Amino acid sequence: MREPEIRCPQCKWRPKMDSRWCCNPGCQHEWNTFWTAGVCPACAKAWITTVCPSCHVRSPHKDWYHFPDDDEEVVKEEIAEKADA
Repeated sequence: MREPEIRCPQCKWRPKMDSRWCCNPGCQHEWNTFWTAGVCPACAKAWITTVCPSCHVRSPHKDWYHFPDDDEEVVKEEIAEKADA
């Protein structure tokens, strides 16, 4: 399976390796949310939505992942299950 393309579902902005989000409200840890499928590595809070630093719109975290048409729904389900764990 190919790696997903990660981009804002609203404005198509793409995070870089050094892009960071803050677990707020939460433990205030900063990390790249896409390294952990939206789960804070410090406190294990699962973020269902992610705010785009470019357009400032909050979207479901799973909607940021874009896969080849055959794999997209299956992988989004796997990401949602990981966040629920």
